[in-house]
Amino acid sequence: MNIPDFHPAQQARNSSASTQAASPHAASGGAPGSILCLDIGSGTQDVLLTMPGLNPENWPRFVLPTPARRVAKRIAELTAEGRHIWLHGENMGGGFFGAVKAHVAAGLRMAAHPDAALALHDNPERVRALGVDIAESCPAGFAPVRLADYEPGFWRALLDTCGLPQPHLVVAAAQDHGHHPQGSNTVGRFELWRDFLNNSSDGQPGDGQAGANPASLIYDVPPAQFTRLSTLQRAIGGGPVADTGAAAVLGALALPEVQARSAREGVLVVNAGNSHTIAFLVFRQRVWGVYEHHTGMLTTESLLHDLNEFRLCWLPDEQVRAAGGHGSAFAPDIPPETEGFRPAFVLGPRREMLRGHGQFIAPHGDMMLAGCHGLLHGLDLRVRA
Repeated sequence: MNIPDFHPAQQARNSSASTQAASPHAASGGAPGSILCLDIGSGTQDVLLTMPGLNPENWPRFVLPTPARRVAKRIAELTAEGRHIWLHGENMGGGFFGAVKAHVAAGLRMAAHPDAALALHDNPERVRALGVDIAESCPAGFAPVRLADYEPGFWRALLDTCGLPQPHLVVAAAQDHGHHPQGSNTVGRFELWRDFLNNSSDGQPGDGQAGANPASLIYDVPPAQFTRLSTLQRAIGGGPVADTGAAAVLGALALPEVQARSAREGVLVVNAGNSHTIAFLVFRQRVWGVYEHHTGMLTTESLLHDLNEFRLCWLPDEQVRAAGGHGSAFAPDIPPETEGFRPAFVLGPRREMLRGHGQFIAPHGDMMLAGCHGLLHGLDLRVRA
């Protein structure tokens, strides 16, 4: 894998904005060519630091609890102490939602700054309905708890402690449901995938290929509805950001054997995550279908049923949503050469659900870092386009 060499003056293609956007600027004082990649999931944040001159297998890496778990732990501690809580900071992943509900159920008060409240719901009235007040400043007697997907000081200190250089660039992926104050986040999130597939002819301007280009989902400027990614981008210093689903499929496509197989026939790529399972129909490195469900609602049997119908492009969107999932959608005019997307490649921390039903893959020998390698692969594709 090549490490993309970014410079402030370099121009990168961003098809979602339909404009030419300046490439991400380097972090001040960072080691030239060194990139810190973060894939922030619901259970873990998987982190890779590229080191020019070393093989990717020797790059430093971390698999740490996701920031939302830290927040959940702190809320639980304060609940046990009987203290009221004020959430402040930024929009972030909502993996601490259960801790919030437990705190309110214990008869304790909770408030949130308007920015922090976005991590609970886009509609302030829905936040208040949870029993959480909206407050610009910390009420007297409340304990503050800061929300953030990325804390620059934490990463500077950790890299220094490990004797590692500060990065030239930070890139990150996180799951973003979009901004849906009046509707369902579950339905709204999948509409973003549907738009991606329906606009597949615009996946990469001027390349003359059909199918949706996953590299176009790495954003120099996230679409306005991606409020979590926009917040994350500001925190990391302006570097590229992407949804974790895009990072996963690009991670699979970073493997030469997956690239080669998808050049000959359609393949199925499945990322079985801690909270979400997402699958892609891929042919010639383009996406022709997307399926997404909540992992906790799936059994091996139900997942296999869905995937077998999905790969044949028979799975109704309504059926997936009726079972509590996000949905299934397909690009128009799927080529006959895809031949049913029969070969399956599986990754993700819950991949054991599909043992024996596909080839387990691990870019550069580490399955947990697939999303990070996917970010790098996507950036490399954009530079070479």
